[in-house]
Amino acid sequence: MSSRRSRSRQSGGSRNITDDQINDLVTKLQQLLPELRNSRSDKVSAAKVLQETCNYIRNLHREVDDLSERLSELLATSDTAQAAIIRSLLM
Repeated sequence: MSSRRSRSRQSGGSRNITDDQINDLVTKLQQLLPELRNSRSDKVSAAKVLQETCNYIRNLHREVDDLSERLSELLATSDTAQAAIIRSLLM
C-alpha cells in the first residue's frame, strides 16, 4: 500500500475506504463512460478510467456551453411571445 494512501486513511476521519471499495467505485464509473462501457477488455486500469472520466466531463461542459449559446441565440432571434414561452419552460 502506498504511504500516501496510508496517511490519508489514518488522517481521514472515522470512515476508511478499502481497496475493494475503490475498485468497486472505479468499475461503476467505467460502466458510466461511453468510451469504456463497450470496451472489449473488462480490465481497464483505474488511471485510464479516471482519465476518460475527466475527458468525458470536459466534453459535457463544452456541450452545455454550446447548447446554452445556441439557446441564447434562439431567444434573441425569437419574437417576444415565443421567447417568453421558452423562458417559462426553463424556469
